[in-house]
Amino acid sequence: MNSNPVMNMVKGAAIGMAAGIAVGYAGKKAVDDNPKLRKKANKAYRTLETIMDTAQYMLK
Repeated sequence: MNSNPVMNMVKGAAIGMAAGIAVGYAGKKAVDDNPKLRKKANKAYRTLETIMDTAQYMLK
């Protein structure tokens, strides 16, 4: 069984996104109570969005 390196990267990204969503959901209360933490979370989200856009561009 041959393992495609691109598929491994996609699987890793999907697992990372799922973990990020779980942590984000669990930490929502803390973010709502702390404006500084909210700002950092928004910055991290924008960074993740940029990374995913770049990955999509690379796979085209």
